[in-house]
Amino acid sequence: MTETGTPQLNAAELLQELLSPAGRADPFPLYAAAHRLGPVLPMSDDIFLVVGYGAANDVLRSPSFEIPTEPSSRPSLDLMQRSILRTNPPDHGRMRSLIGQVFTPRRVAGLQPTVEAAVDELLDALPAEVDFMDRFAFQLPVTVICELLGVPTADRHRFRPLASDLTAALELTDTADEAADAAAAELGEYFTHLIRNPPAGGLVSALVAARDADDDRLSDEELLANLILLLVAGFETTTDLLGNGLAILLDQPDQLTDPAAFVEEVLRYDSPVQVTTRVARDTVDVAGTSIPAGSNLVLLLGAANRDPARFTDPDRFDPLRTGNKPLSFGAGAHICLGNSLARLEATVAFTHLRAATITRTGEPTRRNRLVLRGYQTLPVTIRPGRLAGYFTTDPLQQASDNTTR
Repeated sequence: MTETGTPQLNAAELLQELLSPAGRADPFPLYAAAHRLGPVLPMSDDIFLVVGYGAANDVLRSPSFEIPTEPSSRPSLDLMQRSILRTNPPDHGRMRSLIGQVFTPRRVAGLQPTVEAAVDELLDALPAEVDFMDRFAFQLPVTVICELLGVPTADRHRFRPLASDLTAALELTDTADEAADAAAAELGEYFTHLIRNPPAGGLVSALVAARDADDDRLSDEELLANLILLLVAGFETTTDLLGNGLAILLDQPDQLTDPAAFVEEVLRYDSPVQVTTRVARDTVDVAGTSIPAGSNLVLLLGAANRDPARFTDPDRFDPLRTGNKPLSFGAGAHICLGNSLARLEATVAFTHLRAATITRTGEPTRRNRLVLRGYQTLPVTIRPGRLAGYFTTDPLQQASDNTTR
């Protein structure tokens, strides 16, 4: 046993424990145990766990590693592999550059009044006792991403269960079941109709116009897959970011002095995305470990964000820590396209929540996930207070700083 009571485990045993219900609920003691073994942990001759911050950052940024792309007969997995989430150069760059032309920082910045208004409207409409996840943490980002895409208001209630079912396909275990495939089919039908009848002024119409202007840049299948990705990714991780942040705030209410810094520390301390994967294109050294070409790497982003070699006292929540650069949105070519929007939404939300009186009214429930970490329910009472939106740190500048690290 270690000093903290965690058994001394090897890399394969650590991953097995992380995938257990107890490990998914609280992975952080296992991350600490992993750090005692080193930054890169061999599980076999061609499978490695990457837990160190520097090692994970290097892998994410290096062209010697790419996204695993194994053919799948499952519609849910096939859908993911047609989007920028699961493609490699040259297809990834081709699609991302086109989407990036319409998903711009200026367009995101222009959404701030929409975000401010949505936060006020949602807070004003909350009953005395409420499930924060259902009535706020989901509602805010789905309102914003649907506004950005041009999705009609009446359709937005459909997406939370569909996204939950679809993103099960991203877990490390084989959880892409019939529910995930059914969600992929339903979202496919919905966006096929929207592509044929694009609403004016949104990203859907902009991407349809871009496709029509240059048929070689984006196929019909790629357009469909990426629109679904933008919808699901546009609220799924932000919903978890808001819930994880509020749970921390309930225990440490004095930490919300700088909302933007608070959000950045939530991203480090309890990241909505805990795991990603890569495959080695070449034989390459990572943190002193030789990784053979063709090897599979499991990057524990949640562990990297708590690396004691990078962060002082990593298990302490400290929004005032300097040089806080979590890997929660990835890095390099595959850094999350919507990271600036997520930061904007969360910073506006917690700026306004500063003025509210919030108390826990019941036990929260976590989703049984490792890759995407968040709450299913978070029952609270919220008495809103009025506070003009302001930022002591510009969230869009914060996002730009993180993108270029």
